[in-house]
Amino acid sequence: MNVWLPTSPCTPEACAGHEGSTASVPHALLRLAAAVALILLGILGAPPVRLLPAGPRHRVVRAWSAALVRAFGIRITVHGSPGPGGGRLLVANHISWLDIPLVAAALPCRMLAKSDIRAWPVLGRLAGRAGTLFIERDRIRALPATVEAITGALLAGDRVTVFPEGSTWCGRARGIFRRAAFQSALDARVPVQPLRLTYLRADGHPAGAPAFVGDDPLTASLWRIARARGVRAEISLLPRIPPGRYAHRRDLAAAAQRAVAGLTTTSPDPLPGIPAQPATPSATDRDSANRPAASVHHWVSSSPAAASSLRTPS
Repeated sequence: MNVWLPTSPCTPEACAGHEGSTASVPHALLRLAAAVALILLGILGAPPVRLLPAGPRHRVVRAWSAALVRAFGIRITVHGSPGPGGGRLLVANHISWLDIPLVAAALPCRMLAKSDIRAWPVLGRLAGRAGTLFIERDRIRALPATVEAITGALLAGDRVTVFPEGSTWCGRARGIFRRAAFQSALDARVPVQPLRLTYLRADGHPAGAPAFVGDDPLTASLWRIARARGVRAEISLLPRIPPGRYAHRRDLAAAAQRAVAGLTTTSPDPLPGIPAQPATPSATDRDSANRPAASVHHWVSSSPAAASSLRTPS
């Protein structure tokens, strides 16, 4: 494990339990079967769908993504408006692998994902056909090429989604937004649109079942979500940050993080046993660390690994 990869202290034991009613085993199996059928349909349908004009293609992607989330019994609520088209960088907090179809259900886009996902059975092939941009998180030297790829996609008019926390958090605790990807928005001179993702139980409290944190196996996460009942996913499309408002990626990342956090300057109460993320940047995250501040091509935002979560597609 690379000691400079962003990590989260959240663990399945502390964060991913489901407090509420559960579906029966046969019902959960039906949910999984429906999800698998949709994924296979997505793989088979991806080539012809990519040939469609942008409007119809986006409608198909939104419908398919929403159906995949709903196949697990999760209701979707979208707040806000996507606004006009054109290239933009979408940045969101990161809780689960469900974040990817949830965002696509509201705003079809290209995702930035870790290169490991290419090797995932079925899902890896689907991600590749969906135009996913892959990043080799273990190789710091690969960062400039990744930033250039994001910039190129933004200049081509694509929406690109990244999860700047760099790792999954449970939703009741959250991480610092890393700055690297924001350089792409500065270079391409496109807006940044923050997205706030939440998963709630029927009583309005945060739902633990969707959290994909720590060393949680994908199979365990799938089964836990399939068994949970009364989970609602909410995505808030927050006001876009126009190009030119911030000249430095540090300020742009901080503004996006404040927006996703609800314009608060304080962190939420930590979960029992979950230490709060320190607000002080690490040595490699400081712009004064003898590196040119004008380009992310010369450095990477990161923090020493303390423990647990590397479960992130970005």
